[in-house]
Amino acid sequence: MRVRPYLGAAAGAALLLLGTAAVVTPATASAGPTEAVTVHAEGRIADDGSVTLSGTYRCLATTGEAFIGSSVSQSAPTIRYGIGGTRAVCDGEEHPWKNTGRVPDGVLKAGPADVEATVVELRPAGILLEPVVHAVDNRDITLVQV
Repeated sequence: MRVRPYLGAAAGAALLLLGTAAVVTPATASAGPTEAVTVHAEGRIADDGSVTLSGTYRCLATTGEAFIGSSVSQSAPTIRYGIGGTRAVCDGEEHPWKNTGRVPDGVLKAGPADVEATVVELRPAGILLEPVVHAVDNRDITLVQV
């Protein structure tokens, strides 16, 4: 009796079953927390030119320091102004963030604006720090004069 054809068939069946199990497992696994950052619909602009933006974020475990950076654009979409940076706690929980920064006089005014918020980790990579983006949100908001 020849054994070799049976071994080949058994090996093929095992690979087929393993492949099927690999495809089925992710579909049946429960979804865990995801990384995200949001921007509140309203930002504040003060008479001295300082701008305050805020929202919420969630990020998972990191190996380096993580930050929430934000920028705003108003009349020229290709020109963005960085508005502060806040240290992020990446523990899988949702946290609030708030960044305040100054822009040149007269650049921004009350009204519609575009804001981008990003959660970035500075991951050690040898002697350098590698920026790793965890979440991004881009939203149209209203700047309110305070």
